[in-house]
Amino acid sequence: MRNNFEMLARWTVWANGLLYDACARLSSDDYFLERACAFGSIHNTLNHLLATDRIWLGRISGEGHDIPSLDHVVCQDFESLRTARLTEDERLVRIVGTVARNDLEKNIDYTSMDGTPQRKPLQLVLSHIFIHHAHHRGQVHALLSQTPVAPPALDVTYFSLG
Repeated sequence: MRNNFEMLARWTVWANGLLYDACARLSSDDYFLERACAFGSIHNTLNHLLATDRIWLGRISGEGHDIPSLDHVVCQDFESLRTARLTEDERLVRIVGTVARNDLEKNIDYTSMDGTPQRKPLQLVLSHIFIHHAHHRGQVHALLSQTPVAPPALDVTYFSLG
């Protein structure tokens, strides 16, 4: 199973790169435009993914996080968000790469955003991270289809082509 998580981490980095490349071609108006979506804009949706990665990777690593809410805007502009995303993607690959196969069944103890103590197996947490990414990348993909910029193909099967 560990190799699967490593592959999903690499796919996430690849897909994020394509998505951010597409977003870089948007006008500022299209990028920040309020839209009917969970977080209100492409920018805020990408910020949500960065914030939740910081939360989950901080829990896994034991380093903690400084994110106060799931809709916290970590970065105000696209370029700083893209730079932060690259750094967080490197962190994701590094953390997943250090997980030993027998660690996947171990529990992660953490406090949820509402203050409730939680305990979840690392395997479940990692699965959640990658499913959550695919979910919100799909939302951004749909939002891009409402702009002049064509959304990229992000399927893991395209990633596997090399």
